[in-house]
Parts: sequence; structure tokens; C-alpha cells
Amino acid sequence: MKRIFLFLITNVAVMVVLSASMNILGVGRYLTANGLDLSQLLIFSAIIGFTGSIISLLISKWMAKQSTGARVIDPQAPANAREAWLVDTVYQLSDRAGIGRPEVAIYQGAPNAFATGAFKNNALVAVSTGLLESMTEEEVAGVLGHEVAHIANGDMITLSLIQGVVNTFVIFFARVAGYFIDRVVFKNDRGIGMGYYITVFVCELVFGVLASIIVAWFSRQREYRADAGSASLLGSREPMIRALARLGGVEAGELPKTFQASGISANKAISAMFSTHPPIAARINALHAAQRL
Repeated sequence: MKRIFLFLITNVAVMVVLSASMNILGVGRYLTANGLDLSQLLIFSAIIGFTGSIISLLISKWMAKQSTGARVIDPQAPANAREAWLVDTVYQLSDRAGIGRPEVAIYQGAPNAFATGAFKNNALVAVSTGLLESMTEEEVAGVLGHEVAHIANGDMITLSLIQGVVNTFVIFFARVAGYFIDRVVFKNDRGIGMGYYITVFVCELVFGVLASIIVAWFSRQREYRADAGSASLLGSREPMIRALARLGGVEAGELPKTFQASGISANKAISAMFSTHPPIAARINALHAAQRL
């Protein structure tokens, strides 16, 4: 509950502060005596949509550490041989990928891992104790290669930009629909009526669900690319294939909702359309198919 609360309160705070600020500065004055000023509305929507997404990206490392309780390993003084190996492996993979060496962390939990951070040269790779205890070093290396590939591919930035775009259109079209319903259905021709506020609220919920399908689709594509990236960095697809097969036989550790799209594996979604990760069998088949090419 603490993890979900942190995520929700951060996003609500960003939206409230930005909306108020834009209205004070006049950017939010998209409702005029002549109707909707679509240019002003688009500017307002883009500022709210992208700024919220960018702020979430910039604080992603801090949020990840706070919500998972991840402990960053001191590369100069690892606590044991396993931690030393973990840091050394991540560093080797990062050097091969041509990115800066990320922070390496361990957190308590069932098998899972994630990578996050706003910049390729200042990222975080974290693995759970459950993953380290249930996999061989070769399999863990495959997972680490997958996470490093996410960083090298700029997946966190790309996904944040996509989220910013869909946020913009959700805010924009919800307000266009609100204005239309308020004027046509509720016959309100003086300022903003309750029809506008009710419609905007409902449309943001509905459009937000539809937008999440788009974001989830992009997230699934990046998982395939990260799997292939792991194979490239390790010079073999077998470690990633074996790691995925291992994950297919255990229950994936649940990550905080904020970072679920960053994890190596996701729990079953209500619908495949909303899943941030493809089925493990599909990912293994994709690696086998690439191996035959």
C-alpha cells in the first residue's frame, strides 16, 4: 500500500501543481467567449502531459529505491563474493554496451529485476534476492544483460516520451468532449457547467484506459528488444532463454506499480492488451526464431 500510495500521490501532486500554475500563468485559458481555443488547449495539455511524465522519469531512481527498499552495493566494498560478482558482471555488460556503469542494487523479494533511470550513464540495475537464490550465475547474467540492454536502448526515456504523448491527448480530448457535452447536451452557454467537469472526469478515466493499451504495446516490444540485446551482449541466447524458462516455472515477484513495466517479468494481466510484458513462451520462441535466422 505504501508503494501504491507513493506512486499515486506523486502523480496527483504533479497534476494539481501544474494545472494551477498553468492557469495562473494564463496558459490554461483555453475556454474563451468564442468557445474553445484549441491551440491554447493543446499547449496546456502538452505541458501537463509531458511535464508529469518527465518528472516521474527524473525521480525514477529515487522512487525505485524507496518503494522496493533496494540497497545499492558499494562497488569498492561489496559485502560478499556474490555481490562482487554481481557488480563486476553489470560493469562488464555496461562496458560492452557502451554506457556508463549503473548503480547495482539488491532488494528483498521474489524473483524479479528491473532497470530504471533518466540517463543512460546514470541508471540503476536492481535484482531481487529471490532471483539470485533461484537462478544459476549464467541465468542471472542473462537477466542482467536484459536490464543493461534496456538502459542502452534508452527504453526508460522512450517509454516516458510515449507516456507524455498519450497523456497529452487524454487531457486534450477529454476537455474537447467536456466542452461539447456541456454546450450541446446540458445546453450551458455561460462559462463552464457541471456537464463539463463530469464529462472531463469520465473521459479522462476512459481515455486513460485506452491510452494504457498503447503504452503496454510499446512496452511489450521493448521486452523483445531487450531479450535480443541480452543475447548480443553475452554472445549467446542460451542464458536469456534459460532464465526465461526458469521464470516460467516460478511466480514472478510483484514489483511496485511504478516499476512493473521495468521488471524482467510481469504477473498475469487481466488481459494481454494491458500486459507490459509478452508471455514468457512468446519471448523464448522469439529468441529461438532469431537463432535460426
